[in-house]
Amino acid sequence: MESSGEMVRFPLLVDDNYRPCTIPFRSPADSPHTLTPTELSWIKVFLNSVPSFRQRAEADPTVPDARFRAQTFASRYTQILEEFKKDPESHGGPPDGILLCRIREQVLRELGFKDIFKKVKDEENTKAMSLFEKVVCLNDDIEDEAKRVENLVRGIFAGNIFDLGASQLAELYSKDGMSFLASCQNLVSRPWVIDDLDKFIVNWCKKSWKKAVIFVDNSGADVILGILPFARELLRRGTQVVLAANDLPSINDITYTELIEIISKLKDEHGKLVGVDTSNLLIANSGNDLPVIDLSSISQELAYLASDADLVLMEGMGRGIETNLYARFKCDSLNIGMVKHQEVADFLGGRLYDCVFKYTEVLD
Repeated sequence: MESSGEMVRFPLLVDDNYRPCTIPFRSPADSPHTLTPTELSWIKVFLNSVPSFRQRAEADPTVPDARFRAQTFASRYTQILEEFKKDPESHGGPPDGILLCRIREQVLRELGFKDIFKKVKDEENTKAMSLFEKVVCLNDDIEDEAKRVENLVRGIFAGNIFDLGASQLAELYSKDGMSFLASCQNLVSRPWVIDDLDKFIVNWCKKSWKKAVIFVDNSGADVILGILPFARELLRRGTQVVLAANDLPSINDITYTELIEIISKLKDEHGKLVGVDTSNLLIANSGNDLPVIDLSSISQELAYLASDADLVLMEGMGRGIETNLYARFKCDSLNIGMVKHQEVADFLGGRLYDCVFKYTEVLD
């Protein structure tokens, strides 16, 4: 379904005082004219990301004078971040993660850059699609249901490492690439910083969900080798699955149109994903255009499809940790993501590249 019309509130939100950002950048007592330590640390995070974004923009073959425009982006966005230091209320502030992402995207788009990560996304999607059947079959070979579910969850974390919005991971990717199967084996040891996996597995084995809405994150291994095998397992159990993807490109996040194309390529001539019927698999345009998401503003189409869901999954650091970690829903919910910024690790009391698996059960 294509996104159109007015944006609406996600219908499964409980809290009337919903605030999307997890980390409080400031308190009511803070001076509106002075940057808080948290705001300063996050401005530094976004400043550190500028060089990798500039390099991607310089290599964009769809934009005339890409090198000059990329340098303009870097200087303009850097200037805005520096102006926030002097006056937190400049540029629509005070700043938070959503605003800093939105301004970055606005500057890129104003300069003609629509999708600076398209080349690497296409490469990673092709690579991941070639591994999809192997990953699925490895999961299917695990007869013990609890162990199979844990393996699927570990696959989500391993895929979520592919995140070019985190400057350290972007640098690592450019040097060495990423191996999905190796990443599965090398996750940080449990217990994770938030670890409700055992509780979730118990519920998985004793109950079934009629409809699940999954907010997907990155292209490549993340969505293809992490989320899709998990969604396929839900389909096998009779759950209808709605995958909600971005309307517009942002970093290396998968978009609605890209996800439709990927799934059409992965299906066989009978419309199945490695033997599993996909008639209950729906792809929705979330209406979002950022690597984070404010659930008070989603597409009407997604709101309609999600209204009767009994499981919501917020996947990835942007959607599931930096925003919406404490969002309350009318149904069972999962927040799954890897911690890829030291500032998030410090806030949660965990380790860099730690894992968040937060399961909240809503009792009838």
